[in-house]
Amino acid sequence: MQIDFIKCQGSGNDFPLIDGRALALDDSAWANIAIALADRSGPVGGDGLLVLVEGTGGAAFGQRMWNPDGSESETCLNGLRCVARLGFEVTGLAAAQVSLPTSIADAAIADPIAPGVSTVRTLVGPVSIRTADVGLRIDVPELIDAPIPGLPSDRRFTAVAMPNPHLVSFVDAIDEAELVALGDWCEAVPALIPGRANVSFVTIDDGALFVRTYERGVGLTDSCGSAMGASVYAACLTGRVPFDQRLTVRNRGGLVHASASQEARIAIAGNATFEYDATVSIDVDRALAGPVAMHRRREDEVAAWQTAINT
Repeated sequence: MQIDFIKCQGSGNDFPLIDGRALALDDSAWANIAIALADRSGPVGGDGLLVLVEGTGGAAFGQRMWNPDGSESETCLNGLRCVARLGFEVTGLAAAQVSLPTSIADAAIADPIAPGVSTVRTLVGPVSIRTADVGLRIDVPELIDAPIPGLPSDRRFTAVAMPNPHLVSFVDAIDEAELVALGDWCEAVPALIPGRANVSFVTIDDGALFVRTYERGVGLTDSCGSAMGASVYAACLTGRVPFDQRLTVRNRGGLVHASASQEARIAIAGNATFEYDATVSIDVDRALAGPVAMHRRREDEVAAWQTAINT
């Protein structure tokens, strides 16, 4: 089948984005499309698949997101900005509620974080720090800056459900080999956390956060929006930064501006950059992507984002 898509990115998290409102496809088909399109060795590549869907619960439109391995994520905050931008374009709105598989988010067009950079602000929550919501099978109702019994690490973690599960540890320096080893352990579906988890190591310098994440269903990634949000909330919970203060949060993919409230609501403003528009041929049954026909390259947007992150 032929499918139109937009290649987009939020803070360096890149995705094929499809308007799926008129496509009668079941979840297994979408999972195979994600496997085909997010394959880095294929013609498109990405950190997953974003799909604009009809809204539920009174929302103007909705988002669904599948990881490169075909598993579905409860949320993707870098992707949410891109989906919201497309939703605004097709509905003519400038602000709206967006339905996610297990929650509702608010989104609005925002002032550019840099000249020429399309920017969207999202507000999610209240998020949860209940270990049951994170999927941890331990006899502790909440985990804030503490070791996790049974985890093959003696580091201290804060567990946050965004609602997708996150384990956040603040470190003096990021050891990527250690992070990958721990992420691989979580990815093996251990009894301690059978739903797996996103694991982040975070450093803080003059109030700015740098986040490095092993993303569930993805692996070590240059960017994960929900991890950035979870890290801000964890930093506030542990007294490392104040609540309600706008912070710069960086990763290898770029940056966002974010804050967390004591009511567990997390606001993130960041880019929603469209790189190009194209059509791709997909063998859905075999999860294979074929030729890509390019329609439009959005070179001005790409250049504006590169200038922003290099300034």
